Amino acid sequence: MLYAWGFERIGVVAGDLFFIDPDPAPGQEGAEHGVRLEVRLLERPPLTGSVYAAQPIVIDRPVWRADLLETVAGEAGSHDRTHHHPRFRAWEPGRRRYEPGLSADPLTWLQQQLEDLPGLLAGAELPAGSAAPGDAAAMARTAPQITDVVRDLLARVRSGELGRPPEGAAPRELAGARVSWL
Repeated sequence: MLYAWGFERIGVVAGDLFFIDPDPAPGQEGAEHGVRLEVRLLERPPLTGSVYAAQPIVIDRPVWRADLLETVAGEAGSHDRTHHHPRFRAWEPGRRRYEPGLSADPLTWLQQQLEDLPGLLAGAELPAGSAAPGDAAAMARTAPQITDVVRDLLARVRSGELGRPPEGAAPRELAGARVSWL
């Protein structure tokens, strides 16, 4: 499942995720699932065709990522793998960062981050001009709606509807997997 919110030059995308790292760090072994959310740059290429043609939309490079993940074998609601990536280099995320507020109350923490686009851009070492003048206010106004969608996605992952391994595979049989739009 993929959700997208577009402002002028900044967008937010969120979706369910099932993930097994084939080369995990110590303590990160095993399947994890949950919701991945990214703040991304948007591009609007020129129209190709008439004024009635569909507008091309490019959901481009990531700025910031939050992974609201838990181990598949663990207790639902543990948030034991919940982390964020404040910086990217091109398409590659920086190291996982674990924050006490993020693990204690992920949805409140997430909404606060989405309400502070200038802070996210600064943390990503991107100039403020990466966003259009109205992007920060628009994203802050939409942050509660985005948080509600993430809450629903997490419930659907925990119910087993989303964030599932590849069709026909059991997590313990997989050496590595990533099932997600993001």
